[in-house]
Amino acid sequence: MARVLMALLILVCVLQVHAHPMTFFLHKLSATSPEGNWLWGWVWGAESTVSIVDRSPPLTFHSRPAAFGTELNEPLLGYVIPLSSFTKPCKGNQTTDHDSNSGCPSLCVSGPHEPDPTETWIALVQRGGCAFVEKVREAQRLGAKAVVVGGENPDLSGLPDTLVNMYSKGDASDVTIHSTYIKYSDYKDLSVLIKSSTTSHAGLQTLSLLITTQYSAWEWYSPIITFIVILILPSCLTFITLLIHRVRMARAAQRDRAPEGIVKNLPWRVWNGTAWEKHEGTVLPTHPSTSTNEADLESGVPEQSESHPSTSHEAEPGVAVPWCETQVECAICLSEFVKGDRVRELPCHHIFHLDEVDAWLINRKKLCPVCKADVTQPWHLSHGGKSPASPSDGEEPSVQVTSRPTTPPATERTPLLRNHDQSVDSS
Repeated sequence: MARVLMALLILVCVLQVHAHPMTFFLHKLSATSPEGNWLWGWVWGAESTVSIVDRSPPLTFHSRPAAFGTELNEPLLGYVIPLSSFTKPCKGNQTTDHDSNSGCPSLCVSGPHEPDPTETWIALVQRGGCAFVEKVREAQRLGAKAVVVGGENPDLSGLPDTLVNMYSKGDASDVTIHSTYIKYSDYKDLSVLIKSSTTSHAGLQTLSLLITTQYSAWEWYSPIITFIVILILPSCLTFITLLIHRVRMARAAQRDRAPEGIVKNLPWRVWNGTAWEKHEGTVLPTHPSTSTNEADLESGVPEQSESHPSTSHEAEPGVAVPWCETQVECAICLSEFVKGDRVRELPCHHIFHLDEVDAWLINRKKLCPVCKADVTQPWHLSHGGKSPASPSDGEEPSVQVTSRPTTPPATERTPLLRNHDQSVDSS
């Protein structure tokens, strides 16, 4: 179910990103307000500070740079001036509060004093009334080299007094100055210090402000990070799931196989043409130089014809033979045992060609190919009882002989079958 949901999410993302990649990530992957700020920053951003260098030691406020405008590669030092100290809303401006420092357009210069355009000065405005990018555009039009935006009063707005990420919903390529955001408490402290300052610039009270920014290698506003995460995360989850599945299958297969040491210690036999020669444990190497004919001459046993393999492994008539030795063929290859064949005897007393059954037990299953008994366990534990064909301990296999009526050989005096049947019926 999780894979299906992840696949649907990727499909929706790909379909929407194909048309408008930047707009999709900015509007869908973040919660925004009408001002154009990210209400939550789930990834890291740049480290920025705003410091008052007129004081000793300097007073520093933490800030967050905007996602639009120019990046500040070098520290910027200038005079900070509130826009409300030398401007007022122009006629037709929707802003009714003339004492506010919102910096919303359009503003007109008011009073005899205004900043010197040849000097570096930094505009100070407060959040609210319009989008952040509009405030920065207005400060840029008035000649500011940077903008510091302060937060709103949390008691009036209900917003938390935290740093926010400022960005523009539309095209902001015309903004060529830097802007940064500070909290409301820091904004109030900075405004109070400006009003009580003895430093002036062009007849306006001001302070010397230093803005520094250190950008991380991956900027927080980059949609590439989110796109990569969406693509790689399902692949990683799928790879981990397949890896776990393969490990479990390998462990299960290992549990189903018999250890090589146990298999090699099982007894094995060799058919010499008349009887089984039983051996214990490991298998001795075969010497190709020793031929079967030489072994037969040494043992005094005549060689059997290759075209007539033995179908009975009884040593002598009338002597009871263990039931396992009556098997005449291998259940794996379905070939009859011939002289010189080496067979492995399992705990269930079934016998197979040695190489074939060893490969089966070590590489495939640890169960007997015939009765499915576990070769790593004793017979009474692996099968839960005795073999239906195996005799009890100390007993020889019983051979049931069905008595059949003997019929004398037919001669010319033997009556016909019909006449014989009639005579039987009449009697």
